[in-house]
Amino acid sequence: MSSSETSQGPAVPPDLGGSSLPPNDGSTPSRSIGELVAGVTERFSRLIRDELALAQLQAKQKVTKLGMGAGLLAAAGVLALYALGILLLAAVWGIAEALPLWLSALIVGVVLLIICAILALLGKKKMDASKEHVIDPKSGIANDIEAAKKGFASNE
Repeated sequence: MSSSETSQGPAVPPDLGGSSLPPNDGSTPSRSIGELVAGVTERFSRLIRDELALAQLQAKQKVTKLGMGAGLLAAAGVLALYALGILLLAAVWGIAEALPLWLSALIVGVVLLIICAILALLGKKKMDASKEHVIDPKSGIANDIEAAKKGFASNE
């Protein structure tokens, strides 16, 4: 190792404004702290912009997959409604083997109305229960600000 290599200081990465082994002999001007801070700040800003672009791309991919899934679920729901109609018709015809057709259709219709009434009552009960949960972002933000103030006061 030569004498110039032994007098060199710690390595500063080139992307932070230094070279891998900056000379200490004074032949090249060293960068000021302000220039180093500006370089770090610029690279940090670029990192944040790149992370935001990555997050945006990932969100777009997620929304695309969610949309595709929602479309497939909607198609399944439509087909399930057709299948339900066919099954109800089969129930009417099955009961019509023992009773007149009009009476079998009436029985199936009444059973469906009873099921609808039960589901409606359960849904109303759940909706009434949801009124207990109050959404109040103002108090949450106020609590966060108060906690931050206490944190700053304890550090002084």
